[in-house]
Amino acid sequence: MEAIQTQEQFEEIIAGSEPVIIKFYAGWCPDCTRMDMFIDEIIADYSQYRWFELNRDDFPEAAQKYDVMGIPSLLLFQDGEKLAHLHSANAKSPEQVREYLQNLPA
Repeated sequence: MEAIQTQEQFEEIIAGSEPVIIKFYAGWCPDCTRMDMFIDEIIADYSQYRWFELNRDDFPEAAQKYDVMGIPSLLLFQDGEKLAHLHSANAKSPEQVREYLQNLPA
């Protein structure tokens, strides 16, 4: 999963016609660390998406704009629009993440 380094990079990534999933996280977040332990296998199974991660502490404006109140959160973007949001309370297990991905808009 590629880390987003700048606001410009973030805006360019989400504006594309290709669907992308952005994981909002923070280095101090234990649930984020736990997700890191299982997310690679899920990414391999859902390779139709490009996957990125964004440290919400480095980009608080993006977190606020897209209503990221808890972390980790997985957001689906395409053509500059947020199409789906897996909130942190429902992102604690591989099963919850897979269920979210299976129900994403086509």
